[in-house]
Amino acid sequence: MQLIIIRHGDPNYALDTLTPKGIREAKLLACKISKMDVAAFYCSPLGRAKKTASYTLQKMNRKAEICDFLREFQGTVDHPDLGTTHCWDRLPSYWTAIDDYYSYEKWQGVDLMQSQNVPEEYKRVCEGIDGILAKHGYVHNGRLFDVVNSNHDTVVLFCHFGVEAVLLSHIFSVSPMIFWHNFVALPTSVTVLQSQEREKGKAIFTCSSFGDLGHLYRGNEEPSFSARWCECYADDTRH
Repeated sequence: MQLIIIRHGDPNYALDTLTPKGIREAKLLACKISKMDVAAFYCSPLGRAKKTASYTLQKMNRKAEICDFLREFQGTVDHPDLGTTHCWDRLPSYWTAIDDYYSYEKWQGVDLMQSQNVPEEYKRVCEGIDGILAKHGYVHNGRLFDVVNSNHDTVVLFCHFGVEAVLLSHIFSVSPMIFWHNFVALPTSVTVLQSQEREKGKAIFTCSSFGDLGHLYRGNEEPSFSARWCECYADDTRH
C-alpha cells in the first residue's frame, strides 16, 4: 500500500481558500497526481484543502471522501501568558528543554499539553487514520500493522501540515513535537509512505519521500514560504 499525504496550496487563511499562487501550485500538483492509479481520495473539510484537491479531482473525474479528522489539528493549550493557543506552536527554548516532549509515550502528559483538549484531539486523529488504513487492509496493532489484505493500493490525503505531523507521529510511534518543529511540509508538498511487509502478515510503513516539491520546480514555480520560519533572526522574514 502507498499512502500519499499532501498539504494544501499557498493559503489565504482569512478566506480559507488559496491565493493565486496557491492555485498555480494546485494545478501543477494535479498534473503529477493525475498520472497515478489512485484507489481512493480523502480530504479535509476546510476550504483551502478542498480547493487544492479540486484540480486533481476534476482532472481525473473523481471525488474525495471528506474526513473531519483531516482538518488542521485542533489541539489547544492554556498558556499562562498567551491564553488559549495552538499546542504545536512552541518556542524551541521551551520545548527542547523538556525530555518528555521527545517521547511518544510521555509528550501528552506534559502539564501544558494536559491543560485543554490535546489528548482528546490527538486520539481523534489517530482513530481517523487508523480507520482509513484498516479500510485498505492494514490494521494498526501496537507499533506494527496486521496485514488483512496485502495490496498495492495508492491512497491520497489532502490536508494540512499540523495534522500531517500528527498522522506521521502515530504511524511511526514518534512524538509529534519532532514533526511539528524539526520538519516542514511546504504548500502542495507530497509525502509518500509505503507499506513494508518483511514478515508475512506484519507490516510497518516507511517514508520514501517527504515534502516533495518536484511538480513546482518542473513548472518553474517557486515554493511558498508558508510554514517556514526565517533562517536567520536578522532576516526579519517571519518571527
